[in-house]
Amino acid sequence: MSATTQRAGVVSFDAEMTDAATRTANGDRWYRIRSRIGKTVLAVVLVGFALLFLYPFAWLLAASLKPRGEVFDNALIPETFVPHNYVEVWNQLPLLPWIGNSILIALLAATFVAVSSSMVAFGFAYFSFPGRKILFGLVLATMMLPGAVTMVPQYLIWKDLGALGTWIPLFGANLFGSAFYIFLQRQFFLGLPRELFEAARLDGASYWGLFTRIAMPLSIPSFVIIFLFEFQASWNNFQGALIYLSAGSVSDYTVPLGISYAMTTFSPTNGGHGDYQYVMVASLLVTLPMLILFAFGQRYFIEGVATQGRKG
Repeated sequence: MSATTQRAGVVSFDAEMTDAATRTANGDRWYRIRSRIGKTVLAVVLVGFALLFLYPFAWLLAASLKPRGEVFDNALIPETFVPHNYVEVWNQLPLLPWIGNSILIALLAATFVAVSSSMVAFGFAYFSFPGRKILFGLVLATMMLPGAVTMVPQYLIWKDLGALGTWIPLFGANLFGSAFYIFLQRQFFLGLPRELFEAARLDGASYWGLFTRIAMPLSIPSFVIIFLFEFQASWNNFQGALIYLSAGSVSDYTVPLGISYAMTTFSPTNGGHGDYQYVMVASLLVTLPMLILFAFGQRYFIEGVATQGRKG
C-alpha cells in the first residue's frame, strides 16, 4: 500500500469520525432541548392541576374573611376583610366540643381497626389451616356489599344493645377489623422473611410474641397508613353521626354533623340571618387537624410505597 493511499485512508477515517462526533453532538443537543421542553410542559401541567385543586381551599379562605353579604360573591380577594369572624365563630357555634368529639371518636376508631385488622391479617399470613383461602375469600367478599345493605341491620343491632344516641356505634364495629385493611396488612406481612419467625419460635417466642415483637414493629409504615385512612374516614363520617347522634345534644355532635346543623340554623328559611361566614370559618378550622396529621404521616406513606415496591 502506497503512502498516498494510506494518507487518503486516514483522511477518510478522520472525516467519518468528525461526522459521527457532529451527529452525536447534534443528537445530544436535540435531546437536551426535548428534555427541557418535556420538563417545562410537565411543570405547567402539575402547576395547573395544583391550582385547580387549591382553588376550593382558596375560595373557602376568602369566604371566611368576608361579611355576611359578600360570602358567595366568588371573589378570591375580599372587598371587606372581617378577621373578627375567627373570634366570633366560637360564640356562635360549639365548635370546640365538636372538634374534641371528632378527634376522640376518630382516634378510637382508627386505633381499634388498625390493631384488630393487623391481628387478623397476621393470622392469615402466618398460620396455615384448612379452609384458610376460603375464609380469606369470604372476608374479601364483604367488601362487595354496599353500605346501604348493612345499614339497617347494624342500626337494629345497636338499638338492641341500647347504644343509640352514644358514640359507640361510630367506632364499635372497628373492633372486628376491616376487610380492606386486613388485605392490605396481610400483603405486607407476606413480604416479611419467614425465617425471622421460625428463629424466634426456636428461641421460645410465643405466637403473640411473634406478632408484637416482630410483625408489628416491621409493619409500622402500613400500620400508620391504615390509621390515617381510618382517621380520615371517621373524621368525615357524616352519615353515621346523622343516624346515631342527631337526636342527642348539639354539643355531642361531631364536626360533619355540627357543620350541617350550622348550615340549617343560619339558613333564612329556618329563621336564620344567613351568617354563612361562620360556617366557612368552621369548615376551614376543622381541616387543620387533618392537614397536620397528614403532614406528620407523609413519610410513612412514602416508606410504605417504597417498601411495597421493593417487594414487587
